[in-house]
Amino acid sequence: MKVVVQQEDLQLLAKTLQEQLLVEVSSVEVFEVKCAVNKDGLMILTQHEPDVRVDTKIIFAVIEEVLQSLTPHREQQVQCFLRIFGEQLPYAKCFLTLKQTEVFGGGEVGEPEEEYFSPISSSALTYSPSLDETEEEEPFDPFADAPNLPTAKRTFQIKPIFLGAALMGMIVLGGGAYLLTRPCVMSECKEIQNAQQLKTKSPQLMRRAKSEKELAAVQQQLATASTALNVIPSWSPRHQESEELKTSLSGRSEKINQVVKALQTASLATQKVQNPASSLEELQARQHLWRQAIAPLETISPDSELYGLVQGKLLNYRVRLHAVNQQIFIEEKWLKKLTAAKAVASAAEKQEATAKSLNDWEKVRSTWLVAINALNSIPLTSTGYQEAQKLLVDYKPKLVLARDRATKEQLALKTYQQARITANQAKLYQQQNQWQAAATYWDQALQTAKKVPQDSLYYTQAQSLIEPYSAALKQAQEKVQVVSSFEQTRTDLNKTCINGIRICTFSIDNAGIIVRLTPEYDQVRQNNLANPYSENSSTAIDVTNHLQILREALAVIAENANLSLFLYDSKNQVIYTRTLGG
Repeated sequence: MKVVVQQEDLQLLAKTLQEQLLVEVSSVEVFEVKCAVNKDGLMILTQHEPDVRVDTKIIFAVIEEVLQSLTPHREQQVQCFLRIFGEQLPYAKCFLTLKQTEVFGGGEVGEPEEEYFSPISSSALTYSPSLDETEEEEPFDPFADAPNLPTAKRTFQIKPIFLGAALMGMIVLGGGAYLLTRPCVMSECKEIQNAQQLKTKSPQLMRRAKSEKELAAVQQQLATASTALNVIPSWSPRHQESEELKTSLSGRSEKINQVVKALQTASLATQKVQNPASSLEELQARQHLWRQAIAPLETISPDSELYGLVQGKLLNYRVRLHAVNQQIFIEEKWLKKLTAAKAVASAAEKQEATAKSLNDWEKVRSTWLVAINALNSIPLTSTGYQEAQKLLVDYKPKLVLARDRATKEQLALKTYQQARITANQAKLYQQQNQWQAAATYWDQALQTAKKVPQDSLYYTQAQSLIEPYSAALKQAQEKVQVVSSFEQTRTDLNKTCINGIRICTFSIDNAGIIVRLTPEYDQVRQNNLANPYSENSSTAIDVTNHLQILREALAVIAENANLSLFLYDSKNQVIYTRTLGG
């Protein structure tokens, strides 16, 4: 009888055997099963990788167990082969005989015979790891036209359950058939029922959720129901329906999961804001958390079941984000001020290293003051406050030093300038021949110049004044002595030239003392000389003696003054001359 076989039926049987072998044989990661019909018999080929060893008895026992779950229409022969990928010949094979136990269509079920399958004995298995070189074998490739299944790897641990129904799809061999029973193939489908019920009531559950915890519970139900649909095989008549339900439930689950993650992120951000931020980076991290929480919630449309819950949260989260943004804005302002203060302090240090005048030190002091005032303005609430306080400890002593140095230079400059002003006043008195005043001011100018501190920038300039001021002082003092001597000479001359009447007049200069007799004195002297024997002859003698005494007195005065003496009568005639050294 010609055998008519549908390729999809053979694929279904091969897939069933392949899955069961992956579950039962743990030592092998990859199995490939092919099924074919040849000469009214079913043939099953199992292949595996060359680098693994398997127990052939277990392999054939698993195939037997699967075939026991199938019901043949009539007695059939089954040949099982086991070979390595890439090899042409199998290294093991066994033969089974399936006998009829049930008639489909008539509703009659026959009594099972004593031997349902022929037992797998050692005589029934042929192991051929390496074929005898003397034995000739025909090329073994009865599965050349058999359908290829995708190579399956071990990705699950669910053992298929075969109940005894016939394999879906028919191997028509004189009216025989196989029917495979899997979830939602021939029986009720609770997974789809549960999924449909949850699909119907989940919108209401989502709308009623008031918290992250309640929403997570709904999400878990959706995820569980969606996962349960995975057990429905692709050949199930309800597979398409299960896929649609999975897509719907997974979509809702993902949307809820998106909202739950956003709420969890917001909870984390709320926990972090309980404590003050210690840095700008920490504030920026909080800002990032709030944005992560807000962004997914903003995608929820008004017609979504989650919109009511999301809108209430969004308003609160946006307010929190705005507060963090304000904190960052303010914090950045204070940190900029802190950075600017450091830059100003660096400029102050450079100015200090090159300062060469009072003006330079005034700039140094002013620059340090700017840096310190900037640091003092940073509030306690700023993350830069502690650093600002540490910098103040370093900067304040430098400001004090700069201020002291500026004060010292200011005093030095004032002293230097005062010395010059006093010297100018001394010159003025000197020009007026007020030598005593000039000497006093030159002395003050000299002493003031000496007071300029040695570590001052003006010390060198002050030192350059000492020598000329000292010389000017000495000159003035000498002039004072001369003037003092002249004054004494004048006093002595005044006393000498007046004796009842004005006897003489005088003048003093560096050339000497010039004394002139007055006309009255000359008249008395002339009268006495003309009449020496008058009644007043004694007076004449006195006048003559007086002139001698006057001349001697004037000579003493000239000698004391260290000046020459020139004595003239009233008619400008020389009476007496005395020169220095004479």
